[in-house]
Amino acid sequence: MDRVTAAAVFNRICELGSLSAASRALGISRPMVSRYLEEMEKWAGTRLLHRSSRRLTLTPAGEAILQKTRQLAVLSEAIEQETTQGIPAGTLRIACAHFTALHLVGPAIPDFLARYPALRIELDINNQPVSLIGERIDLAIRITDAPEPGAIARRLGECCSVLCASPDYLLQYGTPQTPGDLSEHNCLYYSRFAGQSWHFTTAAGEKVAVAVRGNFSAGISSLLCEAAIAHCGIAMVPEQEARQALAAGKLVRLLPDYEPQRIGIWGLYLSREHQSAALRLMLDELQTRLRD
Repeated sequence: MDRVTAAAVFNRICELGSLSAASRALGISRPMVSRYLEEMEKWAGTRLLHRSSRRLTLTPAGEAILQKTRQLAVLSEAIEQETTQGIPAGTLRIACAHFTALHLVGPAIPDFLARYPALRIELDINNQPVSLIGERIDLAIRITDAPEPGAIARRLGECCSVLCASPDYLLQYGTPQTPGDLSEHNCLYYSRFAGQSWHFTTAAGEKVAVAVRGNFSAGISSLLCEAAIAHCGIAMVPEQEARQALAAGKLVRLLPDYEPQRIGIWGLYLSREHQSAALRLMLDELQTRLRD
């Protein structure tokens, strides 16, 4: 049997989670899907999937093989695109958090798909880091100071934050004049950052850090912004998240002489050598948009 086709069928089984679903998506019979899976396991020399009446799960060997068959699919697509003028096609799976989807990735998708109509994008919105192999993700967009060790990452831009509170909160509790004053306020913070400290840079380049505490934390920045608008406390949120509320006077920017630490926006993927045209183009698109 054709091993390249067997690898493609294996990828589809893993993507959809069942042999029957792969059969329907590929337009081939269920027994033929089983034969291609058997061919892949024969080629690999080991069992790739645990089968049960409810679901299929990858074995450890299956996870390793899936990474290689996905690279094979990228190579196959690249060869095919040599004869189709480099037009990206297929499915690009992107994972990111709620804020990133709403403000960074989502706005880029309509124009991108209009330019490349043969491409399909699946956006997985998850505020927890995902496994690129286990979740079959082509590109993960993360806002972090330190991508995990060993990750293949491309820096796409920076996330600028703003320190803000509602006028009513400030009227009742006072306006902080220095970062040190924040220790006396109810601070609304992002729950994924351990050891709650907020970091600033002065105009002279001096780094300042202050430990903060408060009665509300969340893993979604929009909730922190809404809580600040509702007079709950002082929040540090991405500037894009607070822009409308600042313009409307619902929030006030604090400590203008102290810039909140900028955090890198990274694109994480599986391989530098075997990238699909769609992945390369999407990375370029996001980097251009974030730079602008």
